[in-house]
Amino acid sequence: MFFDFGAGEVFGLAILAIILVGPERLPNVAVDAAKFVKKVRALAQSATSELRQNLGPGFEDLKPSDLHPKKFMQKQIANALKDDDEIGRQKFKAQIDPDLL
Repeated sequence: MFFDFGAGEVFGLAILAIILVGPERLPNVAVDAAKFVKKVRALAQSATSELRQNLGPGFEDLKPSDLHPKKFMQKQIANALKDDDEIGRQKFKAQIDPDLL
């Protein structure tokens, strides 16, 4: 279903929630949980947008998964190597020696 939970596990958690919280308070608890999840999502989105703004140009396409240190370093090193390769091609173009002609 989602997060590797099967239908039986979700059903079991629902029965457990009814027993622990009670059928009278369960709707209120579900509403509070939904509000909490919504606030956490909004906080994560605002943090990501602030990070994009603070990092400046070149990071407009930043995704939260790119913030993993290993992935971040791989991306930066790959960009640096690509830039060096382009500079090297422009600097050292193969030319025929005019004395040989």
